[in-house]
Amino acid sequence: MSKRELQRVNVLAQVDDGRLGIDAGAGILGVSRRQMLRLPKRHRGGGAASIRHASRGRTAGNRIHDARRDLSLSLVREHFTDSGPTLAAEKLAKLHGIRVSRETLRKWMAEAEIWLPRRQRHRIRQPRLRRDALGELIQPLGTLPSAMP
Repeated sequence: MSKRELQRVNVLAQVDDGRLGIDAGAGILGVSRRQMLRLPKRHRGGGAASIRHASRGRTAGNRIHDARRDLSLSLVREHFTDSGPTLAAEKLAKLHGIRVSRETLRKWMAEAEIWLPRRQRHRIRQPRLRRDALGELIQPLGTLPSAMP
C-alpha cells in the first residue's frame, strides 16, 4: 500500500473508534463529508485492502493488443525504417489499413530503437578546441595581413 492509503486506513480506524469526527476525518483526507460517510463502511466490510483502488493491477480498457503492436513494428521495420513516426503512421493507415496514432507509434519506435528522438541522435561534428586567451584567433600561414605601406 502507498503512504497515502496507509494514512487513509489510519484515519478511518480513528473515525471508527470515535476518536475522530466525520468532518475532521474528511478534512484530513481531503474528501467530502459524503465520501467520508461512505469510506468507513467500505473499511469495515473489507478491511484495509478495500481502501486501495479497485482497478489497481488491471490492464487498461483502451490498451492496444500486443499482436497489433508487433505487426505494426514489423511493417515499419520492413517498409519505413528511414521514416519518422508521422509518415510511418500515415503509410500504415493508407497502405496496410492499420490505424495507430502518431504518438503511440513514436513511443513504440523509440522503445524498439527503430527511431530516436532528435536529442538522442548521434551528432557528427568535430568539437572546436578552446583558445588560451579571450579573443585569440588562429591565423593560417600565408594569410597573415601584410605590413601596411
